[in-house]
Amino acid sequence: MANANLFASFRGALLPKATVRNEAGGSAYARDPRAALALFAATGCLNSTFYASADAQLEKVQALCDEVDAGFIARTAAYAHGVAHMKDVPALLLALLSVRDGEAFAAAFPHVIDNGRMLRTFVQIMRSGRVGRRSLGSLPKRLLRQWLEQASPKAIIRAAIGNQPSLADVIRMVHPKPQDAAREALYAWVIGRPYDEVLLPAELRAYEAFKREPRGMLPDLPFQYYSALALDAAQWAVLVRNSSWQQLRMNLNTFARHGVFEDAAMVAEVAAKLRDPQQIARSRVMPYQLLMAYHAGAALPRPILDALQDAMEVATASVPALQGNVVVAVDVSGSMQWPVTGYRKGASSAARCVDVAALIAACVLRGHPQAQVLPFDTEVRPQPLNPRDSVMTLARQLAINGGGTSVSAPLAYLNRKRAQVDLLVLVSDNESWQDTRGNRETATMREWTALKARCPQAQLVCIDLQPVASSQTVEREDVLHIGGFSDAVFELLANVSLPSAQRPRWVERIAAMDL
Repeated sequence: MANANLFASFRGALLPKATVRNEAGGSAYARDPRAALALFAATGCLNSTFYASADAQLEKVQALCDEVDAGFIARTAAYAHGVAHMKDVPALLLALLSVRDGEAFAAAFPHVIDNGRMLRTFVQIMRSGRVGRRSLGSLPKRLLRQWLEQASPKAIIRAAIGNQPSLADVIRMVHPKPQDAAREALYAWVIGRPYDEVLLPAELRAYEAFKREPRGMLPDLPFQYYSALALDAAQWAVLVRNSSWQQLRMNLNTFARHGVFEDAAMVAEVAAKLRDPQQIARSRVMPYQLLMAYHAGAALPRPILDALQDAMEVATASVPALQGNVVVAVDVSGSMQWPVTGYRKGASSAARCVDVAALIAACVLRGHPQAQVLPFDTEVRPQPLNPRDSVMTLARQLAINGGGTSVSAPLAYLNRKRAQVDLLVLVSDNESWQDTRGNRETATMREWTALKARCPQAQLVCIDLQPVASSQTVEREDVLHIGGFSDAVFELLANVSLPSAQRPRWVERIAAMDL
């Protein structure tokens, strides 16, 4: 009889061997450079993650850009900002392009620099010297100048909020040419030079008059213009009405402290605005932001909390109606307790990776009540759930605190149960280490192969929430990789229902973007 140890697992010999160690020290597979860059762009905020510093992320993005062509960098920047709703890494990619390929930089510029905040972020990165130069360069200056010259007065007023650099700094750097006396007065107002107040836009004239005598109604200007001024209750109410949808969401507790919600009519008005589908769509709110607003607003009036729940249902309406035996595995390990946008002192999001993972699972369960949800760390930790609960309630129940990480744990659990699976959605930061076995195949790929032997039709979707250059699985026909935590994740999840030949891969979708 042949040597049983030698020939015990021929199937295992066909599995791809692990090629790298992840940041946690576990065996993993190196991502293709384009896939890695896309993941960094869709999840990275250039803040410290559980395993990597902000500097390490920056260096990795720069290294990945050296391995891919300029056209893909440009499309990745456009995707990360326009679809994944990210800010810092798209601006970084644009800055890197500015010193590498002027044509690709110019093509990507309008897709990334679409508001004053992005304009100032781009200039900040350029001036830092981290992309190889401290000056802007002639082409970036020209495009920045064109943005300023073509922006409406309202866009300039909104862009004038913020520092490091301020819009005044940018104007002094690029010297936009005023097309008329009114635009010249507006630039002078921004940079603090003498101006003819009569020539200012009407809202700025009213604002300057209000500062001199802060009485009566507030001019229609962004929230931040009034944050340092003493306002009465009526003026705070006007401020609420003038706030954008996102400003309203972010400042609900501030408005409550100033007595705005003591007026029942005002409560009804705010609730109606929060649940307005059109305003939700325009705001590009991420579902996890709604989750944080809901849990941070325990003292808010009930109609406003209900409106936030309604807004969540609207914001997650793009979750596909999945079919068959669906399982969602939610990583609740220690590293998943880290802020999803990374840690930066005084500027960290309250939303953790586990909150976002739980939210994704809750959304799937909401649309497919038969789905099985498996929280896991080094083992599966089943939770009793009511599919009829709201997305908010389900997400909160699933966001439990765990310990180490074995990404293979839910697959091993399903194999032990001999469960029938058509779709397995795995939401994790991919930093598996408890189930590592040297440089052989990862435990996750081994368990997936066993599951496929029982369920040949099964599909695996790995949703990655953190910027890492490795994975526990190899992408192939039955394994789809997705990165990010915006509503675009749900749109990509819908591709699973398509025949494999018609199913666009995440990287392929980015590469096909029209600039």
